[in-house]
Amino acid sequence: MTQFSSNDVTGWLNNMQEQLQSLTVADDPFFMIGIRTGGVDVGRHLHSALDLQEPLGQLNISFYRDDFSKMGLHPVVGPSQVPVSVEGRHIVLVDDVLSSGRTVRAAMNEIFDFGRPSRITLAVLVQRTGHELPIRADVVGHSIDVPDSDHVSLHAQSMTVSVGRKAK
Repeated sequence: MTQFSSNDVTGWLNNMQEQLQSLTVADDPFFMIGIRTGGVDVGRHLHSALDLQEPLGQLNISFYRDDFSKMGLHPVVGPSQVPVSVEGRHIVLVDDVLSSGRTVRAAMNEIFDFGRPSRITLAVLVQRTGHELPIRADVVGHSIDVPDSDHVSLHAQSMTVSVGRKAK
C-alpha cells in the first residue's frame, strides 16, 4: 500500500486553490458543489481558502449511479443541498478521486435536475488512470497512474490518501 501524507495532500489542495483562484478573477463568481462524501471534504477546504460568499453545495448522488449491481447500494448519507439556483451559473464540481468517471456523470445528471448551468468545471484532488467514461478534470491536485486493481481513497480526518488493492 502507498500512503500520501497530510503534507502531500495540503500541497495538492494549495495547487487546486491557485488554479481556482484564477477562475474567480477571470469569470463571474462560481458556485461550488461537493460530491458526498469525499468531494464535500475537499470542497470545504477549497471553499474556505477561496473565501467564497455563497454556501458550499452538497450532492448525494446515490440514486443517480448506474453501477448498483457492481458496487451495491451504499447507505444514504443525506439529501443533496443546493441552496442557490444553478440556472445559468458557472458550477465548480468538486470530488476527492476521479476514477471511473461514473460518480461525476451521476453528479452532472443531478445538477441538471436543479437547472441548466452555463458551464461546469470539474475539480478533483486525485485524478487516477482507469477511466471508464471520457471524463477528465479541469483542476487537478495530483495525477496518479495505478493499476485497475488498486483503489485510491482520501482519509478526510487525517487528510491523507492511500493507494491499495481493491477489496473483492
